[in-house]
Amino acid sequence: MIYLDHHATTPVDPEVLAAMTPWWSDRIGNASNSHHAAGRAARAAVERAREQVAAIVHAEPREVVFTSGATEANNWVLRGLFQGELLVSAVEHKSILEPADRLRRRGVRVTRIPVDDVGCITAEAVAAVITPDSRLVSVMAANNEVGTVNPMEEIAAVCRDRNVWLHCDAAQAIGKLPGRTWPADLVSLTAHKLYGPPGIGALVIRRGRGPVPLQPLLLGGSQENRRRAGTLPTPLIVGFGTACEIAARRQMEDAVRICDLRSRLWSQFQVELRDVSLQGCPQDRLPGNLHVAFAGIDAEALLAKIGDRIAASAGAACSVDDHAPSHVLQAMNVPADRARGSVRFGLGRFNTIEEIDQAAMIVIQSVQELRSLAALQNSK
Repeated sequence: MIYLDHHATTPVDPEVLAAMTPWWSDRIGNASNSHHAAGRAARAAVERAREQVAAIVHAEPREVVFTSGATEANNWVLRGLFQGELLVSAVEHKSILEPADRLRRRGVRVTRIPVDDVGCITAEAVAAVITPDSRLVSVMAANNEVGTVNPMEEIAAVCRDRNVWLHCDAAQAIGKLPGRTWPADLVSLTAHKLYGPPGIGALVIRRGRGPVPLQPLLLGGSQENRRRAGTLPTPLIVGFGTACEIAARRQMEDAVRICDLRSRLWSQFQVELRDVSLQGCPQDRLPGNLHVAFAGIDAEALLAKIGDRIAASAGAACSVDDHAPSHVLQAMNVPADRARGSVRFGLGRFNTIEEIDQAAMIVIQSVQELRSLAALQNSK
C-alpha cells in the first residue's frame, strides 16, 4: 500500500523506535520513584524528552506537561479555562468543537470565528469578535483537512493587545513549517503526527504573561508538578522527545522534499484530469497536504476503489464514521457537489517519487472509470 494519509497518523520513525525499545523492558522503572536507580534513570529520560519537546516550540522545559495526546490537551484547556466567553474558529478539530459545544450547553458563551474561502483564520477576523468578556481564543496552527496555515504571530498580537488567553492546537504543524514560531499561551502537541508513537502528547503552558489559571483535568497523584496526574509512560515520552529532535533537525529538508512530491502529484492530476480543483490556501499550506475536489464523482466511491492500494481519506480521521459533510468545507462555503468529491492526500517523510507516480496513475485511472460509469448511468 502507498501510504498517503499522514494527517491521520504517521509511521514511527525507525530512530524513534530504537530509542523507545529499551524502555519497554530492559530499563523498566517508574519516573516518579526516586528511591532506586531504575526510577531515577526513568526520570532522567523523561526530563531529557521534556527538553526536546520544549526546544521544538521554543519553550522552557518546565512549561511542557505530558498528556495522552492533543485531544486531552485540547479538552484540558477548554474545560480548565471555562469562565467568560470562549472563541473558537469554525474549522477547529472535533476535540475543540465538541468540548466547546458542551460548555455552550452549560451556559458558557461560545463564539465561532469565521474563516475565508481558503480556510484561513485571519487576525482581523479574531479581532472583530473579541469582546470585553472574552477569556480564551482557540485557533489551530494548520488545518488538518485542507492544510491551510494560520498567521499565529498576528493572532497572538491581537490577543495580547486585548488581554485574552490564546490557545493553539499545533498537532499538525509542529516540525513541518521551518521558521514558524508558536507564540500562543497554550499549545497542544501530539507525537503520532510527528513520526512518534500514538498515545502521548503535551500541553505547553507558557509563563510569559504570568501563570495561566488552568485547573487540572486529571486528579490523583502529584505527577507533572500536580498539573496532570497519572503514571508517566516513559517509553512513549522518550519516543516523543526523539521524534521532536529528529523533526527539528530535518524539518527544512523534509519540507522541501515533501512539497516537491506534493507538486508532482498535483501536476499529474491537472494534466490528466479535467475539472479538478485545489481546496485550501495554494501558498501557505502544510508541505504534505493536497486536498483535491474531483468533479462528478463521490469521494467515498473513489476511496473504496483505490483503498487496497492507496491510503487516503475524505476528511478528518476522527470523523470518518459520521458520513456528514465536512464542517471545514462547509465553513469555507465550498459547494456541496464539490465537497462530495473531495479527497485529502497527506504526503510524508518516507514517500518516494516512485510511489507518487504510481499513486497518480491509480487515482487518475480510477477517477476516469468512475466518471465514465456515471456518464453511462446518466445516459440511460
